[in-house]
Amino acid sequence: MSFDFIEDKNKKIHFIGIGGISMSGLAEILIKNSYKVSGSDMQSSNITKKLKEKGAEIYKGHNGDNLKDVDLVVYTAAISPENPEYLKAKELNLPLMDRAEFLGHIMKGHKYNVAVSGTHGKTTTTSMLCHITLKEDVDPTLLVGGELDIIGGNVLVGNGEYFIVEACEYKASFLSFFPYIGTILNIDADHLDYYRDINHIKDTFVKFINIIPKDGYLIANVEDENVKEILLNHDYDCNILTYGLTQGILQGRNINYNKSGCATFDVYKDDRMLFQINLNVPGQHNVLNALASIGTALSLNFSESSIIEGLYSYGGVHRRFELKGSKDGVTVIDDYAHHPTEIKAALNAAKNYPHNKIYCIFQPHTYSRTLSLFEDFSNAFSGVDNLILADIYAAREKDTGVVSSTMLCDRIREKSINCINLHSFDEIVHHLKNNLVDGDVLVTMGAGDVYKVGEMYLK
Repeated sequence: MSFDFIEDKNKKIHFIGIGGISMSGLAEILIKNSYKVSGSDMQSSNITKKLKEKGAEIYKGHNGDNLKDVDLVVYTAAISPENPEYLKAKELNLPLMDRAEFLGHIMKGHKYNVAVSGTHGKTTTTSMLCHITLKEDVDPTLLVGGELDIIGGNVLVGNGEYFIVEACEYKASFLSFFPYIGTILNIDADHLDYYRDINHIKDTFVKFINIIPKDGYLIANVEDENVKEILLNHDYDCNILTYGLTQGILQGRNINYNKSGCATFDVYKDDRMLFQINLNVPGQHNVLNALASIGTALSLNFSESSIIEGLYSYGGVHRRFELKGSKDGVTVIDDYAHHPTEIKAALNAAKNYPHNKIYCIFQPHTYSRTLSLFEDFSNAFSGVDNLILADIYAAREKDTGVVSSTMLCDRIREKSINCINLHSFDEIVHHLKNNLVDGDVLVTMGAGDVYKVGEMYLK
């Protein structure tokens, strides 16, 4: 395979932030297709180690001197305009392309591009689709925003016409894609460091729908109020398949949950029963994620057996309600939830899990998100017996002192929830050792490195 924008495989592509989950996947796609690749990241990781083993030149830290014989530079939306490699590329007049635009160009080389969008559930739904697509045996290319065991990481490079990928709305990046099928799981207020408000977000999703071709499909959760609103208030040229539990063309009915909170349900389309699905991941939100993947697979004319077997074989992706282990009768679960809506969904799944008390360790992700959704966060932990807040994970931001975990903790306590703020993982683990008892469930939650708390406790 070659790509129209870099037909010469002797050209070298450099990735600023190559250790990111999406950037590393793009780099691996190029390596598998015999292109020269280099890249830098602030930290060494298992991801950068794996890329180096596959033949990439990897640099720790960002430095203009890393751009050696480079022909194209790809960067993430998260880097600063003052990044030394970005500035050096401009100085050398090297072609620059952001991650989304680069991914869009790769998508051009495939006929059936599936772009899974929505504020919550993208990685899980994409992973479900990966399992279904692999059962269908169409030699797909798969790019996931998490580590998926069935593909041994976050990317699988195939030679077929199918490309399954997550479509993130951050900085409207998914508008650079070329979807044959676009899926909208939900629309919620997030990334308010870029978007003005929820209306700005909804307008961007309308633009996303409008890039789906006339013969393509939109798979949309009609039970999400914001999705329903943009469906009712605009006209679209593509085919539309709506889904939900009680509304939509495609519905999940007669839902029953086992003792682990995993659902069995019947799939109906146009009021006709098609087949029954058995899930091995818990929660009602995963019934909706499964319906999105089912609607996509049906639109691609995949077989019912691939859908049924694919979803049954899906046992979760790392960091999405992942069972990490147990110790002294305490079950440890880790989840990537970092938005109030995601927190509620994960905690509802935890409540369905056999437990004595639920201990939740939450690490807020970025100061801007914590501040803009402060009140929503304070209302997201209903039903938790004991909540521990770690300090805010800064990611790409600097602490201005405007918001902190201590402030959020104080507000949550006003809602009569047992909450404390501890400032180090060692303090948190010490507290857990002194308080957890047989039958408790420990849930670590957040998009940063809070998963280490569960691992430390298990050790």
